[in-house]
Amino acid sequence: MPHLLRWTLAVPRGNHSPAHLQRILEPQRGESILEIGPGVGIHAIPVASWLAPHGTLDVFDVQQEMLDVMARARAQGITNIRAKQGDARELPYRNGTFDGAYLVGVLGEIPDEHTALRELRRVLKPNGRLVIGEVFFDPDFVRFSSLKARVQQASFAFERRLGGSFSYLARFRPAGSQGSGT
Repeated sequence: MPHLLRWTLAVPRGNHSPAHLQRILEPQRGESILEIGPGVGIHAIPVASWLAPHGTLDVFDVQQEMLDVMARARAQGITNIRAKQGDARELPYRNGTFDGAYLVGVLGEIPDEHTALRELRRVLKPNGRLVIGEVFFDPDFVRFSSLKARVQQASFAFERRLGGSFSYLARFRPAGSQGSGT
């Protein structure tokens, strides 16, 4: 998403609301969560507040301008967000760092989705959660059936989904972890 069009990220997107993300991601106070592609902070600011006071939200984006969410968060008194600029195909975090990760409308924008998914698998704790959201009017929309196959190749197992074929949030766990579905 070009920074110039960032205003479109504030358009309500049905089941992609922060409340729906909270329902499927199930963030807990004190956890460490990663967001790839925070956009204007629609999800980042609420997620960070759910993790407070001892948890952290790391936001990661290829465009430095999209990390401006930090100024909005500070203005609202939210101080537990850490921002880094970089490529999702090479995440600068140690193995098993995060309790959860999420991407909403971002996966299709990554040139090598498979490598990015493998990196997400690497940085999640063994029983971590990955939530991916997509909506059909996004030019980089990833159909759910295609997504399910892609994440399976990256050693994730499907758990559940909110929404239908054209707008969804889907949750996955590292394959072989307790609680993962098939």
